[in-house]
Amino acid sequence: QVQLVETGGGLVQPGGSLRLSCAASGRTPGGYAMGWFRQVLGKEREFVASITWSGTYYADSVKGRFTISRDSAKDSLYLQMNRLEAEDTAVYICASQEGPTFGRGDSWAEYQFWGQGTQVTVSS
Repeated sequence: QVQLVETGGGLVQPGGSLRLSCAASGRTPGGYAMGWFRQVLGKEREFVASITWSGTYYADSVKGRFTISRDSAKDSLYLQMNRLEAEDTAVYICASQEGPTFGRGDSWAEYQFWGQGTQVTVSS
């Protein structure tokens, strides 16, 4: 059974940085399409970034501030978040598809596996 575990969330001041990690287990490491989403209580889950065989993709709200990367050998996904803003406060959720894709991977419905999430709070 595939499991995704996120780490790295926390409290940070506006303008600060955090690096989220997502470790996958229960499958053979490979080039699975993976992504980060975020959710605020009472709101829709929002696409943040994804990495697929066709490249990396970002929501307009994080473009230029966040960087998604992966270590395929470790089956791990990362999200470097810089210049954080209060509006970035949310639970960040790691997601993975069952296989590779050439699509953007920006829709929650495309993913079959997801983690429990890690809280990121941006506040002074």
